[in-house]
Amino acid sequence: MKLATWNVNSLTVRIGQVEDWIKKSQPDLLLLQETKQENIKFPHEAISALGYHAIHNGQKTYNGVAIISKYELFDIQNNIPDFEDEQKRLIAATINTDYGKIRIVCVYVPNGQSVDSEKYHYKLDWLKHFTLWLKNEMVSFPDIIIAGDFNIAPQDIDCHDPEAWKNNILVSPKEREAFQKIIDLGLSDNFRVINPSEIQYSWWDYRMAGFRRNLGMRIDHILTNKNITDKTTNSVIDKEPRKSERPSDHTPVIIEF
Repeated sequence: MKLATWNVNSLTVRIGQVEDWIKKSQPDLLLLQETKQENIKFPHEAISALGYHAIHNGQKTYNGVAIISKYELFDIQNNIPDFEDEQKRLIAATINTDYGKIRIVCVYVPNGQSVDSEKYHYKLDWLKHFTLWLKNEMVSFPDIIIAGDFNIAPQDIDCHDPEAWKNNILVSPKEREAFQKIIDLGLSDNFRVINPSEIQYSWWDYRMAGFRRNLGMRIDHILTNKNITDKTTNSVIDKEPRKSERPSDHTPVIIEF
């Protein structure tokens, strides 16, 4: 099975790139973030034409998450229960496979803006409530995959210039601590398990020729429980879509298991 996550930074702009990538890569599951579409605008017909099911939790202009799947999607959950939030940042569903049920969770964690802003406190609060909800999900669904744009580079190796970014968003101690609390639920950062010392990034700023100069960060992650981690055969970052005309600033992260 192949699963990928990709922050597309506007599905309206990049639906052609997504269609082309699906045709080329043939993932069993593709999780999208920052679709920036209301549900009524989601391109269900285009996705169905490729042989996939899809669910979407979106809003106009900002945020938005989707799961595109070769498997039917059941037990759909939009947003974090008991957490009042107008922003569409989470969608979850269950798939039935020959090996049993797998819970799929697609997340778009808040960016945080700056460590002295209200948006930073919102990010930490969102992560706290997400972790509490996820703990309960893992009781109900022993096999689980959480993937998306976490807006956190977990270690210095995941940042092109740790010293320059020190104490800024994406790398601040509180954000990394929140990420570790998610891992401590019994999950693994799949890419880092398979590639313990590999320096690769999933996001590059549009400014300052960020991609060409490789001024990136690894902030898009796929977290898996032990059973799936142990069965993982490959975990890679596909840079090719970032080379496209008018690309997203993120690129797909993929696991095969």
